[in-house]
Amino acid sequence: MKALILAAGKGTRMKSAVPKVLHRLSGKSMIEWVIDTAGKVAQEVGVVLGFEAEKVRKHLPEWVRIFIQEEQLGTAHAVMCAKSFLKPDDDVIILYGDVPLISESTLKRMIEEHRKGADVTILVADVEDPSGYGRVVEDGGRYRIIEEVDLPENLKGIKTINTGFYVFSGEFLLKVLPKIKNDNAKGEYYLTDAVNLAENVRVVRTADPLEITGVNTRKTLVWLEDQLRRRKIEELLENGVTILDPNTTYIHYSVEIGMDTIVYPMTFIEGKTKIGKGCEIGPLSRIVDCEVGNNVKIMRSECFKSVIEDGVSVGPFARLREGTVLKKLSKIGNFVEIKKSTIGEGTKAQHLSYIGDAYVGANVNIGAGTITCNYDGKRKNPTFIEDEAFIGSNTSLVAPVRVGKGALIGAGSVITEDVPPYSLGLGRARQIVKEGWVLKRKEE
Repeated sequence: MKALILAAGKGTRMKSAVPKVLHRLSGKSMIEWVIDTAGKVAQEVGVVLGFEAEKVRKHLPEWVRIFIQEEQLGTAHAVMCAKSFLKPDDDVIILYGDVPLISESTLKRMIEEHRKGADVTILVADVEDPSGYGRVVEDGGRYRIIEEVDLPENLKGIKTINTGFYVFSGEFLLKVLPKIKNDNAKGEYYLTDAVNLAENVRVVRTADPLEITGVNTRKTLVWLEDQLRRRKIEELLENGVTILDPNTTYIHYSVEIGMDTIVYPMTFIEGKTKIGKGCEIGPLSRIVDCEVGNNVKIMRSECFKSVIEDGVSVGPFARLREGTVLKKLSKIGNFVEIKKSTIGEGTKAQHLSYIGDAYVGANVNIGAGTITCNYDGKRKNPTFIEDEAFIGSNTSLVAPVRVGKGALIGAGSVITEDVPPYSLGLGRARQIVKEGWVLKRKEE
């Protein structure tokens, strides 16, 4: 089985410099949605590109075969541009780069039905308002597609529409493509003509409007986003996740959340994030592509491409940047930023700190206002803080530097050299007090 995705259109109604199929839905571009689904049912996947083909190509996996439709002359013409992809002995599914939510289960049903001996199998749907769609008509045991403009009066009540999804026999499709003409108002070549030339047409129905909805405008894209978000939230609720306000909670379809986790309002959970059981997430948090363990609390914070192990507390107002690893039971508090660093088990950084390019051991206390000075103007340098060290408030650790196990750094220090284990490190000027100095100055 092969899958051919038609994705050559301009998408002018999107009013965007971005090719239509690269617009994102629940965190993934539309073309990614279709490719991912196609890869689950077909051994080979091809994509027909046209408008801004090179831009789109950069976003496609290497294993996808690419074909170019220089001039957009209809769906059959797009398939003709990928003629070398078609083989007589291989069936082919026709998909669309701007219809992102076609499901794996529906495609499998189409394939199963097609293997009963069809030239072509078409996906249809019964809709309340079929305006604008071609109708699928059964006539003497044979199915055909009639475009709306050609419908006779006695057939205008038909509500069975052609969705545009097909499974073709490779042999039949190669035979029929040269017979398709462009003698229509637009002068284009349509795959519907191939269906009407088939002797053996089989039909599969879908009742899900989302999987056949094509995106031509931003309005439709936003509608799909909302529908998909609501489906995801319903799924999570059914699986034991508490979402206190679905109307202000945004969760991508790819996210996984464990039982008894509570998600508070105004929270965004995106990408490939996985959250364990018994967590409290939010309010006012954003979590992107993170691995979160069990019994974690994240409050009013932003976490990006980070690993957060069991029992960790984050926030409020913390920022975890890419490469952050928080070990079990560590605590990251308000206005703490961590970048590309590992924070050890039971370690605390509770207030107003920046930790970058650092490895911090277990049970370390990092005082308020601590900064790892990791950038020297040319390169990023590492900081090592070993187990059970105590870093006093308002300390600057000028990397590269190491603080040994159990060492204590006095508050207000600038540390430029390694501090051995169980040592006291101080790097500040001696305090001077001149009594009465202010009064004397006023008298002058």
